[in-house]
Amino acid sequence: MSAPDTAATLRDAVVSGARSAEEVCREALDRLERLDPALHAFNTVTAERALAGARDLDRRRAASPRALDSLPLAGVPVAVKDNLCTRGVRTTASSRILEHYVPPYDATIVTRLEGAGALIVGKTNCDEFAMGSSNENSAFGPVHNPWDRTRTPGGSSGGSAAAVAAGITPVAIGSDTGGSIRQPAALCGITGLKPSYGRVSRYGLIAFASSLDQIGPFARTAADAARLLDVMAGEDPRDATTAALPAPALQGALTGDVRGMRIGVPRRLLDQGLDPEVREAFLAALDVLRGRGTTLVDVELPRARYAIPVYYLVATAEASSNLARYDGVRYGFRAPGTSDTDLRTMYCRTRDLGFGPEVKRRIILGTYVLSAGYYDAYYLKAQQVRTLIRQDYDDAFTRTDVVALPTSPVPAFRLGERVDDPLQMYLNDVFTVSANLTGLPAISVPCGFTRGRLPIGLQLTGPGFDEAAILRVADAYERETGWWKEVPE
Repeated sequence: MSAPDTAATLRDAVVSGARSAEEVCREALDRLERLDPALHAFNTVTAERALAGARDLDRRRAASPRALDSLPLAGVPVAVKDNLCTRGVRTTASSRILEHYVPPYDATIVTRLEGAGALIVGKTNCDEFAMGSSNENSAFGPVHNPWDRTRTPGGSSGGSAAAVAAGITPVAIGSDTGGSIRQPAALCGITGLKPSYGRVSRYGLIAFASSLDQIGPFARTAADAARLLDVMAGEDPRDATTAALPAPALQGALTGDVRGMRIGVPRRLLDQGLDPEVREAFLAALDVLRGRGTTLVDVELPRARYAIPVYYLVATAEASSNLARYDGVRYGFRAPGTSDTDLRTMYCRTRDLGFGPEVKRRIILGTYVLSAGYYDAYYLKAQQVRTLIRQDYDDAFTRTDVVALPTSPVPAFRLGERVDDPLQMYLNDVFTVSANLTGLPAISVPCGFTRGRLPIGLQLTGPGFDEAAILRVADAYERETGWWKEVPE
């Protein structure tokens, strides 16, 4: 089976008139209708919105053959994670508490994608409020991995990853708080990029942990990821955390030439918990990069081993604060039969029925670490260690251009295998959470398969706001290998 079209090839076909945007859109919607019942990657299909956009593109091109030349995503079908607000289209965060919520506005990146000619065909399933590593925490049921439907696609952006891996759309959008783009990208055999914190506006993203959340693209290639990030990036006056930097021109950085670049390898982090086949694929990927002219440099990240406990203190604390707004009063779900009860009872019943077990667990943990008498011992200490982890990366980047690690320590595990062991589930993010704690950009690219044909990912982390470096290395690796062309049967 040949690899599906990339965003670049579809866009060029639409712009040249070789294909109509409506034809491309209908094909994506047909694939969605045919494949999604087995995958459950989508919560909502937005066929009318996508087709209306496609017809508008076709009318504009019919009126002027060069009308679409300036649109980098003209006619490209895109899937958007269901924690990004879409005006007039329900946005649930895969939670019962927002099951019927319809936002009155679009997230900034939705506006930018559609302004670039993209066609949003649907909202993808995810872990509830983006809290999870397996997509099993969705209130609407898990997503299934296209490579093996008994296994997880990863989380929390599992629906977006599965949509691209299955060829429903060439690209998709996810959010990444502790690895929620990179880990599902690795388990589904595609590319996933978490930009630097502040590179992409979070306006319209339903918040989980505000100092960690970042929006980014899924794609089949690094070039497509760069194309999407060029559209999405840039300062936004509606998000004060966006950096006052010009949007990067990342596609021009993908020259294929990485000679002289230095790849840092923190080998001590590979000593425990790493699946042997993942280790084998990772080391083989390093050999490929060495063959392209890079230099491998051993680096130390001594505080990285504290990343998981630090992350699950900071993230849960911020989650408990952010999710306090879901109280049954202003919007969203209200527990039935509580209109005549006292306010406390209404709050308690609404939050008990509206939130799933994992969200409740994290709210409880976060409330505890922020409580009087424990704030200094837990949350404040975690923030201090977070600073030390960033210092370790800054030190490493004085001697290297990017740092390489496996994306996930294990390939896709079976659905249900870890749901009763939260600690084992959390450890699945051991290699990804540091990029969120430090705000650094990181990308996962496919680098092989297990003997059972389960995908494996290579993660590259770069200095702050240097997405060009990790994309350049990822693109060079793809040019030397064919893993990104592999598709599930």
